[in-house]
Amino acid sequence: MKPTTLVFPIDEQNRILLGRKKRGFGADKYNGFGGKLDDGESFRECAIRELFEESGLQGRVEDLECVAAFDFQFPFDESLTHVSYVYFLRAFTGDVEETDEMEPHWLEPNQIPYEHMWDGDRRWLPMLLEGKKLKGPIVFGRDNNMVDKMDLTTVDTVLESEHLARIDLYING
Repeated sequence: MKPTTLVFPIDEQNRILLGRKKRGFGADKYNGFGGKLDDGESFRECAIRELFEESGLQGRVEDLECVAAFDFQFPFDESLTHVSYVYFLRAFTGDVEETDEMEPHWLEPNQIPYEHMWDGDRRWLPMLLEGKKLKGPIVFGRDNNMVDKMDLTTVDTVLESEHLARIDLYING
């Protein structure tokens, strides 16, 4: 189980920045920007670092809005299982740039290419964009692509410490 982050920048025109993944797991799917925590890094620090590495945008940890905590479970390939905090970021600087990993696109909410996103994302991202905050497990099927089960709960606040016990268990055995 890997600790990860996912960031969705939203600009002043309420457009969302999505990246089309160019290589690796999830290639050709649109998603937010993020990845695995480095040693000693907080979730928020990871989110800001990954956003910059994958899009060229710079942000501050205090400007991240934590909108979800998901436990992505892949029972047919445990190496893919990870917990993730999902953030919106509305204050950022820099110019969006394509990287070797991601091809960024600013999109109006009604232009989001849900048919080219992860099965789970197309279910929960609209809820987050409506202003809901969510937490819970998302369980993928045998193909590691389609969702078998989602048990998401709407919450008032996403507590960023909720996954720390599971992460500590993973890291320390």
